[in-house]
Amino acid sequence: MNSSHLPNLRIGQGYDIHPFQDGRPMVLGGVTFDTPYGLEGHSDADVLTHAICDALLGAAGLPDIGHYFPNTDPKYKGINSQELLKEVAATLREKGWEIVNIDTAMIAEKPKIYPKLGEMKAALSQSAGIEPDRIGIKATTNEKIGSLGRAEGIAAHASALIYKT
Repeated sequence: MNSSHLPNLRIGQGYDIHPFQDGRPMVLGGVTFDTPYGLEGHSDADVLTHAICDALLGAAGLPDIGHYFPNTDPKYKGINSQELLKEVAATLREKGWEIVNIDTAMIAEKPKIYPKLGEMKAALSQSAGIEPDRIGIKATTNEKIGSLGRAEGIAAHASALIYKT
């Protein structure tokens, strides 16, 4: 099919997973949770924001987050992942794409996400440059099954819809 006949809409999906690590800050969706543990990773290990970045990049047909922000580059050591999301959103806009919406799901036995949901949506919407009501955040457990069910870490899935301006 000739792509000129297709609507200027694209869907992308992203996934990320990080194990827990004692003594690190727990950052999810740009919000710090009061826990004695965080997630292991080169950056702040914000699993939710990383999945969102990959969903947006994939929707635009671009390489993944590791291509743009390699974990071998010292300048990204400990970086706030909201800075990465801002850069991803800017890259999409430079290429003529606008973000329609983002929908996410986290799989975690801990911490409880709901009390910080509004803060997370506010932080992510600011970084992505869209209204908070265009971001969905859901959380579920893994019903004690597998490594996520044993509370060894957190995984996140994200979907993003973008359109060509």
